[in-house]
Amino acid sequence: MSDRLFGRQRLRLGTRLALGLGALALGVFAVVGTVMVTNMEDYLARKLDDQMKLSQVELEKDIDKYGELHKSVYGWYAAVYEVKDGRAVLQPPADLPNDAAEMAEVAQDVTGDQPVFRTAYLKGNGTYRLRGCPMGGGVVLVSAAPMTDITTTVRQLVMVVVATFLLALIAFVVIGRAVLRRGLQPLSDMAKTAHDITSHDLTDSARLAVRAEGGNGGVEVEELRTAFNTMLEHIDSSLAARTAAEQRLRRFIADASHELRTPLTSIRGYADLFRYAAANAPEEREAHLEKLRSEAARMSVLLDDLLLLARLDSAETEAPVRPVDGDLAELVRESADAFQAARPDHPLTVTTGPDPVRLRFDPMRLRQVMDNLLANAAIHTPPGTAVSLSVGVEQGRAVVRVSDSGPGIPIADQARIFDRFYRVDNSRTRDRGGSGLGLAVAHSLVVAHGGTIELESRPGSTTFTIRIPRA
Repeated sequence: MSDRLFGRQRLRLGTRLALGLGALALGVFAVVGTVMVTNMEDYLARKLDDQMKLSQVELEKDIDKYGELHKSVYGWYAAVYEVKDGRAVLQPPADLPNDAAEMAEVAQDVTGDQPVFRTAYLKGNGTYRLRGCPMGGGVVLVSAAPMTDITTTVRQLVMVVVATFLLALIAFVVIGRAVLRRGLQPLSDMAKTAHDITSHDLTDSARLAVRAEGGNGGVEVEELRTAFNTMLEHIDSSLAARTAAEQRLRRFIADASHELRTPLTSIRGYADLFRYAAANAPEEREAHLEKLRSEAARMSVLLDDLLLLARLDSAETEAPVRPVDGDLAELVRESADAFQAARPDHPLTVTTGPDPVRLRFDPMRLRQVMDNLLANAAIHTPPGTAVSLSVGVEQGRAVVRVSDSGPGIPIADQARIFDRFYRVDNSRTRDRGGSGLGLAVAHSLVVAHGGTIELESRPGSTTFTIRIPRA
């Protein structure tokens, strides 16, 4: 953002990497080139020193043979000096440049039997390599060789090295940028995918059709692509869950509104009838009042179930159950006694075993679960249908089974049997007395206890199995 504010355009990663590698290569080339040129210059200087040594050997032979200095190599200079009291006195004949002072200084610097080398600029002649060689008796032979060939050779070498390295650097940057761009192309593709996601209408669909595709880019890019696609899958799942939750919420609100509208309409109608009967038919007032109470009680039960489900849904902030130590077998017997008293037309078989089933549970809520399952068996089976209720311990868990020998539940409806307001016949009537919340409440309460509830149904047999951990 700051770059855009100040009008600067940032380079792409591939370009920056290529330029960085180019700068690194330039540094390496500079070091290598400097070493090459320096070594070549030193090598040529050593070769020149060797040539001067051989030349002075020949000159010494001429001096020994002829008693004087003869002509030296073309373009070179040579002179013999006699050094006395620190002064160099020229011994003719001599082949001297215009500026011979440097040669005299070299002769004065010679001490002992070791030669002296010096590189000096001779006015009017250029740069020369000077060598002073002692001949004995204070006599010194000084030669001067031009370094023009060395300078020219080194200059040409520098030009060749610079041109070669410059071409290599350009090729390195261009090819490197192309290789980097190809290697980083998956990152650009993922960036494009991310931009496509930002333009995706998340309110229209919970499915993101875009994915980061490709199989090149190396291990690191593949890991990033996998992580990116995993993130998209997670977003897909979250969006799908959100959409499903919104759909359930809309259906829940619609069902709740429908379920509450009917008793409210009935209450209003019976209230009008009660007012009419109070003025015109006093003998009918009690009947209308009783119906009014019945509808109010039905709505109260429905509201209680809705509030309970809301509490169970907000279990993270509010404890949905209050468990205490108790005997589940005793609770089952109490629920069975109540069912037998209320539903004498459905014979009930109870199996509890000789030993108590001790565990921590909320007696009121588990009793509600038992009552809902037994009431469900009675409501959806014809009179005379046998119902069984059993409790025991299996693999360290308390197990309760509620079974009936009724017509069974169709396979198509079994997957949604615990959904809120879901009825097997998908009707909105309450002729059989159910609101579609009983099994949903039972399922939520069992889950709140850390347990599970399962359905097994076929024609002639329906069984709900509850399993709750004892620990």
